[in-house]
Amino acid sequence: MIPRALNQKTARHLSWEGFLDLAQRLGCVGVEPRDDLGRPFFDGLDPREAARMARGRGLRLLGLSEVYGINVWDRERAAQVAALIEVAEAAGAETISLIPSVDDRPVVPLREALREVREMLAGRRLVALVEPIGFASSSLRRKAEAVEAIEAVGGSSCFGIVHDTFQHQIAGELQVFAPWTRMVHISGISAPDVPLDASQDPHRVLVDAQDRCGTLEQIAALRAAGYEGAFSFECTDASVQESGALQQEVAASFAYIDSALC
Repeated sequence: MIPRALNQKTARHLSWEGFLDLAQRLGCVGVEPRDDLGRPFFDGLDPREAARMARGRGLRLLGLSEVYGINVWDRERAAQVAALIEVAEAAGAETISLIPSVDDRPVVPLREALREVREMLAGRRLVALVEPIGFASSSLRRKAEAVEAIEAVGGSSCFGIVHDTFQHQIAGELQVFAPWTRMVHISGISAPDVPLDASQDPHRVLVDAQDRCGTLEQIAALRAAGYEGAFSFECTDASVQESGALQQEVAASFAYIDSALC
């Protein structure tokens, strides 16, 4: 069985406590809290209390999301990173997520932004994860570019990458970077005869036999290359997020993945 995790976006309508209860019932090893769901991290609870609630259910705080536009580096971005680091440290989270710009603002080379973040992480155990976004409009589409930038700043101890199966597919990237990968986001696009591009991002569903993102193949490739971390459902389709049978549906998708990989 693959190590299971749950991104809060998949269950965005649940309270923090309800989200943790769901993850526990699903047999997850951890969760990924978010602050872009229209409310603050942990529904405004103190990070230490939120962490205590997670640990009490046997769950790790795998990562906090996110700072967007990390390569639009400026004072605002620096302040956002500093604030995210402080919350993550207080909660004992393992990682934070840094997202590249997908709009038309001027960007700096990723390595310049990472140098700044590296200094902010000095002396901390926290790891910052870069998540390439495969859209044609993205300023950082491929993981190879992220790994190159991390290596350029000597950041192997404080940076990693997120492998997102949907983004990997639409970017047309073939190589996986298991040694650099600290989190894998999984989701599927099952609707036939629609383009696999940015327009489908709001329609990412649970993985089933109709998945067109090659999620099973990507999971197998990552595991064969040595990745031993969690696989976290990050679904954005309202039919998933608002389902009255979310637990059963997520459990069925995890079971399908496990059986298909056997």
